[in-house]
Amino acid sequence: MSELKGKKLYYVINAVAGLAIFFFGYDQGMMGGVNTSPDYVETMGLGYSKYEGESEGYVVTITQSARQGGIVSIYYLGTLIGCLIAGITGDRLGRLKTMMIGCFWVLLGAALQCSSQNLAWMLCARVINGIGTGYLNAIVPVWSAEVATHTSRGAFIALEFTLNIFGVVVAYWIEFGLGFVGDGRSQVRWRFPIAFQIVPVLGFMLALRWMPESPRWLVKEGRLEEAQSVLRRLRWVESNETEKESGTHNTADIEFNSIVDVVKLEKKHAKMNSYWNMFWGIGSGELHIARRVQLSIWLQIIQEWVGIAAITVYAPTIFAQAGYGARKSQWLSGLNDVTYMLATLLAVVTIDRWGRRVGLWWGAVAQGIALILAGAFSRLMKDNPDKSVQYGGAAAFFVFLYTAVFGATWLTIPWVYPTETFPLEVRAKGNAWGVVGWSIGNGWLMMLNPVMFDAIGENTLHIFGAINFLSIPIVWAFYPETANRTLEEMDLLFASNSPFTWDEEAHFKKLKEGLAAGGKMQDIAQGEGLERTPSVESHRNDTSEKS
Repeated sequence: MSELKGKKLYYVINAVAGLAIFFFGYDQGMMGGVNTSPDYVETMGLGYSKYEGESEGYVVTITQSARQGGIVSIYYLGTLIGCLIAGITGDRLGRLKTMMIGCFWVLLGAALQCSSQNLAWMLCARVINGIGTGYLNAIVPVWSAEVATHTSRGAFIALEFTLNIFGVVVAYWIEFGLGFVGDGRSQVRWRFPIAFQIVPVLGFMLALRWMPESPRWLVKEGRLEEAQSVLRRLRWVESNETEKESGTHNTADIEFNSIVDVVKLEKKHAKMNSYWNMFWGIGSGELHIARRVQLSIWLQIIQEWVGIAAITVYAPTIFAQAGYGARKSQWLSGLNDVTYMLATLLAVVTIDRWGRRVGLWWGAVAQGIALILAGAFSRLMKDNPDKSVQYGGAAAFFVFLYTAVFGATWLTIPWVYPTETFPLEVRAKGNAWGVVGWSIGNGWLMMLNPVMFDAIGENTLHIFGAINFLSIPIVWAFYPETANRTLEEMDLLFASNSPFTWDEEAHFKKLKEGLAAGGKMQDIAQGEGLERTPSVESHRNDTSEKS
């Protein structure tokens, strides 16, 4: 792989990172089918199954919903633990070694899960598997962001999340097909899908041997020649014959020098490197790390609260109430996942062109409308059984619309944002804070959703619909645009003492003007602000006086 460079190297890195993200999607989607397996339900003591005829097969009835929710949600305890450990090892050992460690955790967890014989065994295995997933979730997007260009960073990661949902689709249809093996009550129906996750992880581990380390991490560690070599390979442009012949590698070298300057700035804030100091902003000065931590955590929590978990849980109920049988409802759920996957391709095209803020805005509006109307038609379906097919069809349409819009907007952007907003010195730990928010939001709702739907039914969708509209002013006021800005410019973007986006943008413009006039990035670390930086002319005068 050492001869690969430029776009070819980009594509290979994207495909390799996509294997890890594919596993992540598969691992999440897998439990939906496992929970409908009669043998699994009986082995774990979750309920019983009943034969509903040749067309429907064995249909499970869950009598221990809290226990079932516990098995699913304890996985997110593992991801929480894993991401926090990975944040430390990712900054100390490097991106590649940390991803390899995460893979070993996944292999152990998957082996234990597929061989589980009782509830306690499964719970322990789920935590271990979650730790490995937390490792990969914290580091793979960071690695991807650090090798990508600032104009394609969002699309680079968004394309990986197409593979993420492809993993969900593969998991769903494997489990759907295994439901027809024998009478549908075999152990293979749930043990094989769990074991299958080992395949992409092994492929990922094998490919990592030939992948380049993040050039930004190499600079941080003082391995400058190696970092410059990797960056030149990444930024190589085939058509630029003059640059290639001269060996100057202007584009790569300009970026390299910018990274070196920023690392010098961030080294002056070494006190900020612990999770505790990051959360409270201790020692971060005008870098305002605590603000970035809060933005990352809450964007991931809001991602779960805009309704994707609710739709995942409630969609089969809507399909069933519309008059579709168990098998047909499964077909519709699978088709919904395919729509979800295809919609992520829209994010690849728009995430860098339109920006992160616009994507979150239009996504929230469309999702809010879709959820409210899905809830309304579900209510009408209940109140008018004679028109259940018409109202159920309308509710199903808005379920499809919601998942498509979510796939095009809110699925990817909350994962991209934490990878680009933190300083290099703590970027892995910073992205780990985002995974903390995702773990909290996911685990919380996995436990809360069944309770909400039992208590208020389809009105749950109205609550999540309202949250979508509430997210719009939050994004407008607190989340500055990061698209088409270099990772090194993020320290300037968050240098303002005000948390509001309009103040941050105004301050960012002022600092950029200071840099253009000959200012130095290090002045931010000294708490002086670039607006006080001497101009190029005065800098020359100082130099001449000293000489």
